[in-house]
Amino acid sequence: MIAMGDEMARALTAYLQREKVPARKPLQQAIDALKFPLTLDDTYVPFETAGYLPCALDGEDAGFDLRFKEAAGAPAALQDKIGRRDTALALKWGGDPREAAAALVVCAALAKSFDAVVQDGDTETLLSPDELIGRAKAAQE
Repeated sequence: MIAMGDEMARALTAYLQREKVPARKPLQQAIDALKFPLTLDDTYVPFETAGYLPCALDGEDAGFDLRFKEAAGAPAALQDKIGRRDTALALKWGGDPREAAAALVVCAALAKSFDAVVQDGDTETLLSPDELIGRAKAAQE
């Protein structure tokens, strides 16, 4: 179910332990395992990427804004679920559904393969990998 009057927030935050933040190759492998035609640009570098990250979804541009932050700014209500995850990856996108799908797929890969906890927008709602995958498929359609 999508809150906010059927309009999805255009932001996700993935919380991970710093040592589990993947380099490009393992993250791309995790994306490939989800069976989405998404390719991360070679410019993705953990803790260095700050701003627009180009991606290709089914051969078309589907990039989004990616920022690495400290997890200390997470809502207090989520602290128990975030636990020892000390790094936050903030993903934001515009109105293009391909951009939304790309961000959702990256977060699903982080959650499924790197033990990330993913927050929906500014809410206190956490999304499971299956919910993220479902939303990515819906955005692609």
